[in-house]
Amino acid sequence: MPSLFLNFNHITFSYDTSTEALFADISFNAATGWSGVIGANGTGKTTLMKLATGLLSPVEGNINVPAHAIYCDQRTDDVPNRLRDLLAATDRSAHVIKSQSGIEDDWCERWDTLSHGERKRAQIGVALWLEPDVLAIDEPTNHVDAAARENIFQALRSFKGIGLLVSHDRELLDLLCYQCIYIDPPEVIVRPGGYSQTIHAIEEERGAVKKQYLLKRSALKELKKEVQRRQTEATKSKKRVSKKGLAKKDSDARAKRDAARVSGKDAVAGRLKKQLSGRLSQMNDEFDQIKLKKDYTMGIWLPGSVSRRDYLVQLPANRLKMGEYKILHYPDLLIKPKDHIGITGPNGSGKSTLIRHLVHHINAPDDNITYIPQEIPLERSQQILHEALTLSHDKLGHLMTIVSRLGSLPQRLLESAEPSPGEFRKLLLALGMTKEPHIIIMDEPTNHLDLPSIECLEAALGDCPCCLVLVSHDMYFLDKLTTTRWDIARDEDSEEIYYLHMLV
Repeated sequence: MPSLFLNFNHITFSYDTSTEALFADISFNAATGWSGVIGANGTGKTTLMKLATGLLSPVEGNINVPAHAIYCDQRTDDVPNRLRDLLAATDRSAHVIKSQSGIEDDWCERWDTLSHGERKRAQIGVALWLEPDVLAIDEPTNHVDAAARENIFQALRSFKGIGLLVSHDRELLDLLCYQCIYIDPPEVIVRPGGYSQTIHAIEEERGAVKKQYLLKRSALKELKKEVQRRQTEATKSKKRVSKKGLAKKDSDARAKRDAARVSGKDAVAGRLKKQLSGRLSQMNDEFDQIKLKKDYTMGIWLPGSVSRRDYLVQLPANRLKMGEYKILHYPDLLIKPKDHIGITGPNGSGKSTLIRHLVHHINAPDDNITYIPQEIPLERSQQILHEALTLSHDKLGHLMTIVSRLGSLPQRLLESAEPSPGEFRKLLLALGMTKEPHIIIMDEPTNHLDLPSIECLEAALGDCPCCLVLVSHDMYFLDKLTTTRWDIARDEDSEEIYYLHMLV
């Protein structure tokens, strides 16, 4: 494949519902290889990807995009357009992709029963098989287990075109990307290297700017004091040469003040004050030019309360049917009010099925249950956003405070007709926190969240006194937050039978 280039030339873009431009006069280039697209939730990562693949058009400027571009959405609601063609294909590339991604022949027919991890693998498999010039992928490792993640990494590494990658997976960004595009509206900053190198460089730059800001502020403060002192001196000097208040017959006093005027000594203070005022004005202008990013409070108060009941879930051993063939067997289950449980297992093993089953058997009022599933259909997302926006002024203010402390700008969320999945998860969590939950159940809680938000979520849930049930492939996240592990594994003699094991 010949060398390819993607060029953004002085691009300005805004949505009709927004009062400000999301991007203002941005320019950057991307060549063959992977460019990481990073930034906080809601800053425009998905918008930039859609601009790069021709799904959106800029308000101003132009984008030079190679002919064949594909965008892989975060959502996996629908069957990929060309999945049937991939399943029917017999070429070597199709065979390798289907084998590497574990894509099975009947996935189109049973799409609704597939795990989100299986759907994501199919989505990416189709995109790679089509061999686009530009491939933009939004969160490729969301929902996938460790084995699938490794397969996706190897597949992406073999891609020969221009790749744009949005991910909260720091290791993936570091291993794949030759540069990162950091979005900080309305600016876009491009730095060489993966995520770690880019963030380190940006933090150093901001540290230097903050140091300059503090030095200028200190110098400005001292100069203002000096100007005030000279102002006082000038006022005194003016009084020394003024004849106001002197008696007309007091010739001696008048002569002294005439002499002071002739000598000009007292006028020096006035001239110095004028000079310092000029320097003060110049320094004020220089100070105003320093662009210091505001540090937002990222801490969060989680008003969780502990149930006074003996248990929240108590179920006898049973089995759950998953689709047409698969079965999950589980032993006696007991969840107490202060338990922190992590649920693990490969894609398609029934983790989401299990927690949906648990939700229906929780021994607590609905208002004290916070359940956040992996994905929510777009229509339902918009409905929940509308319900949130119709809250009373005080409740909406409290809700937006929590959202802001999870790292999103409330105003951007309020103006959005379709929040990003990351922002929407924050909204759901914030809504749940206002209920004083007895139990919080989250299915893949770190999916779609940016890294600062994940760290904030860890801190918030770490202090949570109520019951936690977390499903995740992120072992670091689970190790920090849970004390009990429920692991689902496939039966050695059957591909359709799974068992839940209690680990300490």
